[in-house]
Amino acid sequence: MTDIRVVIADDHPIVREGMSALLTSLDGFVVAGVAATGREAVREVVTTRPDVAVLDLQMPDLDGIAATKEIARAAPGVAVLVLTMFSDDDSVFAAMRAGARGYLVKGAEQDEIARAIRAVAAGEAIFGPAVAQRVLGFLTGSSTPDVPFPELTARERQILDLLAAGLSNGAIAAKLGVAAKTVANNVSAIFAKLQVADRAAAIIRARDAGLGR
Repeated sequence: MTDIRVVIADDHPIVREGMSALLTSLDGFVVAGVAATGREAVREVVTTRPDVAVLDLQMPDLDGIAATKEIARAAPGVAVLVLTMFSDDDSVFAAMRAGARGYLVKGAEQDEIARAIRAVAAGEAIFGPAVAQRVLGFLTGSSTPDVPFPELTARERQILDLLAAGLSNGAIAAKLGVAAKTVANNVSAIFAKLQVADRAAAIIRARDAGLGR
């Protein structure tokens, strides 16, 4: 079976290196190129003609939506898989309209990412669990459950609830039986997804939504 060739585009070096290391460690994948901006992503895809381009949505020069459109135009045989922090309806449907075949939210398990890359390379469409609910709800005309901050994972929402209740990172870690670093990483992800600058702002958002009671 031929290896799946992948271009990885993300403006965060840690994400690029982590994805490269993951795919290099797995059988059946070859990293054909990496890019830090949208324009670099398009250039790498056009130059190397991979099977799959894994794109973040938020990149300098050219965002992921515009880069996906360019790739669909210039290299229509390349499947685009979006891997991003954002799971809001506007981002999901804009990416799909631009030509993306798959959409995952960062924080997905390694085997989920590998499975998604294989799926889009085979011509399938694939979505992470939270995104799939939104897409199915849209297609069936039903609304998704009224859950506060649907862009957060269940664990992130649980941690935000405890933050809003006034618990420190250490207290949250003890309560959930996880490492303090795990809580800190989740808190950082929460800040990014809610687009807040600090703990106080996150707590205000959470309490306004009814969390922390």
